[in-house]
Amino acid sequence: MLLEVEGLDVGYGSSTVVHGVSFHVAEGEAVAIIGSNGAGKTTTLRAIAGMLPGSAGRITFDGDEVLGEPTHVVSRRGLAYVPAERHLFPGMPIHENLSLGAHPDKPDPAQLARVFELFPRLEERRNQSAGTLSGGEQQMLAVGRALMGKPRLLILDEPTTGLAPKLATEAYDALAALRSDEGLTVLVAEQQVPLALGLADRGYVIEDGHIELSGSAADLRGNPDVQRAYLGIS
Repeated sequence: MLLEVEGLDVGYGSSTVVHGVSFHVAEGEAVAIIGSNGAGKTTTLRAIAGMLPGSAGRITFDGDEVLGEPTHVVSRRGLAYVPAERHLFPGMPIHENLSLGAHPDKPDPAQLARVFELFPRLEERRNQSAGTLSGGEQQMLAVGRALMGKPRLLILDEPTTGLAPKLATEAYDALAALRSDEGLTVLVAEQQVPLALGLADRGYVIEDGHIELSGSAADLRGNPDVQRAYLGIS
């Protein structure tokens, strides 16, 4: 197992948002955490990335305990987190935003070429300021920046936020290419259930801070509760 989360409690101040959450991600797997807005998806991912302290439970990455470690330490272990807000540097050109993803190492030209191969629009606009990009292009840049650090685990929080359906599909097509070509391990939290389960091997349904369902992507797609709640099928 590359990532194991066991009995995780985490929240903000005195308010606990996530209660006893447990799941795992094996190396080379794609795992989806699906749930409605406010279910606890982002809180869970932020705890894994070192952005929030957990009040109970364990998080291990490649066998080492990482719960409570600062974000930069978790990142150096090979975990890359792409937040829904993207947090780009809008006044800097694309190529400089990408270079920052390799910090503190020097950018690898071969990795940069790979990012441009995945997202050719970024190469076409490499000298353009990030703040002038469309929403879809900014999402490509956020993912590309994370890939510059050559992560072992890529964590994506709501990667389709603000994207038109066509661009959302393109974003997941790029992730699927990464998986098939390089075996990248992916953990994605998403409300767009069909896209997430189309990418994932397995999934977990989180509601009110608790894991309510888990199973293979195919099983969850066929589950009547998931169909009613997320796919509009009665």
